[in-house]
Amino acid sequence: MSLKVGDKAPLFTLVNDETKEVSLQDYQGRNLVVLFFPLAFTGVCTEEMCTMRDALAEYNNMNTDVVAISVDSPFTLAKFKEAERLNFPLLSDFNKEVSRQYGSLYDNFVFGMQGVSKRSAFVIDGEGIVRYAEVLDSAGDLPNFGAVKETLAQL
Repeated sequence: MSLKVGDKAPLFTLVNDETKEVSLQDYQGRNLVVLFFPLAFTGVCTEEMCTMRDALAEYNNMNTDVVAISVDSPFTLAKFKEAERLNFPLLSDFNKEVSRQYGSLYDNFVFGMQGVSKRSAFVIDGEGIVRYAEVLDSAGDLPNFGAVKETLAQL
């Protein structure tokens, strides 16, 4: 089931790249961009995360925080964050529950891998309502960051 604009965002608690729990409720009262990405250390995922890294101040100036979620382990995410000098939390959905709740999970991915997060972008407002939802079928495509910023500018 895919989330739509106007839906209440499913609550989650995941372990971050510092092995600490992070919950959606931690961001109550602020806008949140939630990015799902297939796998750390891959070309398009690295491009996406670095694009967000380089624009983070712009998002923060719009009362917005950013988290990125993949099915990688917290330890892999910590190495990825360090290697790319990422400045926002990476969350491990190792058990694939949150990716599934957000309609962002490939049943079958490349090389026979199953249960990998689809590249997706969601804007969740401070009340927990989805204001933007984009789930990409092709892992080679990037989210429409312009549309994400446009949505945030209207909140």
